[in-house]
Amino acid sequence: MESVLRSALAMVQRRHSSPRPVRHHVLRGAAAVLPPAALLLLLHQVHVPGLHERAGPAGKPERGQDAFHFWQSASTAAAVSSRFGDIAQHPELLVTVVTARRNEGRDFHYLLQVMQQLSVILGSCGERRCAEVLICDVESGPQENQDANLLEAHSRGWELVQPRNMVVLEDDALPRQDFFTVVKDLLSRRFALQTLYVKLYHPERLQRYWNPEPYRILEWVGLGLVGATALLLSFPYWNSCSFSSRCRPATSSSSLYFMAAAELLGRHLLEVRRLSPQLYAVSPATECCTPAMLFPGNSSLRVAEYLDGSFCVKGNAKDMVLYRMARTIPGGRSHSVEPNLITHIGAYSSVRANPSRPKLL
Repeated sequence: MESVLRSALAMVQRRHSSPRPVRHHVLRGAAAVLPPAALLLLLHQVHVPGLHERAGPAGKPERGQDAFHFWQSASTAAAVSSRFGDIAQHPELLVTVVTARRNEGRDFHYLLQVMQQLSVILGSCGERRCAEVLICDVESGPQENQDANLLEAHSRGWELVQPRNMVVLEDDALPRQDFFTVVKDLLSRRFALQTLYVKLYHPERLQRYWNPEPYRILEWVGLGLVGATALLLSFPYWNSCSFSSRCRPATSSSSLYFMAAAELLGRHLLEVRRLSPQLYAVSPATECCTPAMLFPGNSSLRVAEYLDGSFCVKGNAKDMVLYRMARTIPGGRSHSVEPNLITHIGAYSSVRANPSRPKLL
């Protein structure tokens, strides 16, 4: 890094010795040196929230043990009974946590971590509860889900509640502190009246501009062109050329600089959106993935009926079926919110074989 900066500074000094105006040298030198140097520094500072914070592929086992002792405690059971008990009829929002028994990674107690987090968030809602919470245990028979048994008092049937809106969480989808605040804001927006579902999570690696999603690539190129145009218009000396042939190389190179900066700053800019629920962005949904889904209105019933007629096989998973449904039925739409409202803490799958060293998706 030092050698790059040293050679760049020497290049600027050599250009200063020529008879051209000093201002021209400074501007051209800054355009040639500062962006690459800044991008090299940012390359090692890209922040992907939720991975390092959980300290490992599926979080620390200590977190799972803490959640296990939290729910084992008699005092805890009494404290949270007022938050999860006496489920109201026709609530504004119902959160259903779908859980399955895992043969590996039991010490992480994903379900207990998620329910503990929901308990904390619901406790900050005040007298009026943010939502009702149910657990859907898909296991039956001798291989029961021990974590679900610990929370069996909170298991109810959907038909007993009949909510106005519904959120479905997988048992390794840990909600963030502003989860209910943002969900409430999303339901108040106009698009929620015309969508089948809203994805509340998308893998961080796919939230960058450099991925195969067409609308992201178009946004990326447009951002580079707008940034380059604004930069060139800000320099009076370059205005005189009026984007002639002399300006075209500068426009294209500046666009590439802005595109590279946007790619490296993308994760940082997404985190800024957490300052307010109104800043969360909504975009068209893609196939992957479905650990956290919001179903406004009665769309959950329509989706359930559609899924009843589909079979889960290799190449036809739930996320693919939902994506196809949104594009085949009349008026079907699907959306995704950014940044994520949950942290995916699970690396051990309940439906497929796990590698020796699993990684988060």
